[in-house]
Amino acid sequence: MDSLFDESASEALRAAAPLAARMRPRTLEEFVGQGAVLGEGTALRASIEQDRLQSLILYGPAGTGKTSLARIIAGITKAHFAEVSAVTSGVKELRAEIEAASSRLKLNARRTILFVDEIHRFSKSQQDALLHAVEDNLVTLVGATTENPFFEVNAPLISRSRVIELAALSDEEIRRIVGRAVEDERGLAGRYALDQAAEDFIVLTAGGDARVALTTLELAAGGSVGEERPILIDEPTVRDVTQTRSLPYDKDGDVHYDVISAFIKSMRGSDPDAAIYWLARMIHGGEDPKFIARRILIFASEDVGNADPRALLIAHAAVKSAEFIGWPECRINLAQAAVYMALAPKSNAGYLAIDAALADVRSGPARHVPAHLRDRHRPGAEEYGPYLYPHDHPGHWVEQRYLPEGLEHDVFFGPGERGWEAERMALLKALRAKESDS
Repeated sequence: MDSLFDESASEALRAAAPLAARMRPRTLEEFVGQGAVLGEGTALRASIEQDRLQSLILYGPAGTGKTSLARIIAGITKAHFAEVSAVTSGVKELRAEIEAASSRLKLNARRTILFVDEIHRFSKSQQDALLHAVEDNLVTLVGATTENPFFEVNAPLISRSRVIELAALSDEEIRRIVGRAVEDERGLAGRYALDQAAEDFIVLTAGGDARVALTTLELAAGGSVGEERPILIDEPTVRDVTQTRSLPYDKDGDVHYDVISAFIKSMRGSDPDAAIYWLARMIHGGEDPKFIARRILIFASEDVGNADPRALLIAHAAVKSAEFIGWPECRINLAQAAVYMALAPKSNAGYLAIDAALADVRSGPARHVPAHLRDRHRPGAEEYGPYLYPHDHPGHWVEQRYLPEGLEHDVFFGPGERGWEAERMALLKALRAKESDS
């Protein structure tokens, strides 16, 4: 009776589970997406099917199948499958699993596959404990993470594992998953029908995340009523249950760095539409406005520079708006600054100049301040030679050496071809040429 009761209880739990959990793929054939790493003929698929899996780390955005793949491995392997979460498990729990794996191996010669969800959240001491078990083949590690493991996981653990990067699902793959959930007995079992506009909207708002798509479908089904069977799920209902589009953005993760990189490169490439789009992605993702403003401020000097000196002032104003105004109003200030940077003439001459000068200071010979430029407030200063005060000369300019011996004009700074600095350098070169001719 106990076993019948347990089976009945398990069925009840499965029925009460969210749609995304009920629709987890059970086999590799049911698994949707990731054909590049898991398709027919791939090394990973062969190692799973032949139950000779080596330690691996599954890395990719949410909703791409990391946990589902681990569960499929659990169903295929003859090894014992153990699961821990880096969010809820500490060193004590991890060591207990490793001890159990060691006993299992000694007593029954049975391997253990240890699935660690969100492995990037493990502390260094936890990762070190795991490293020992992986090194000694006490466990075969299957780690899952949304963060770049090369930054978040200890290098020795990475070197003993194969990193598998899972991509966001395509629209067609999301469409397949949604269609299956509508028809499958584990899902909506044909009790509902999804019109094309509703399906398109679910796919659009999922952002490549299967879990989001299935959650939206389940909410829409719950909000749909009708006399006819199957009950129609229409686009207004889907829109009603969808609060906002789900686009991947993690303020501490890879997408964060990818989006800010795209934002900066769009401004550098003088594309205001692209700059505004990536700015919107950061705003939508809840990025700190001060972080965005600081990047604009750096950009103003690094990429616009003195081709348009006003860019730095506008960027500084954006920083102040982020500090004193904040969301949502400062989005307007940031947008104005981003568009200005994109449209401004570009020059990285100042950035290149300071790095070239620093390279000479660090690696070049010791260079002395020319005598006529030295401070005069000391005994013997009268021997330094005359300093020519530019304001006493026509045009407030006079030819004299300012660089130390061994360096000549244009060694560090070369102006861009556009904007204020190009005009000023052309004037300066004309003055030097006139002086040399005379």
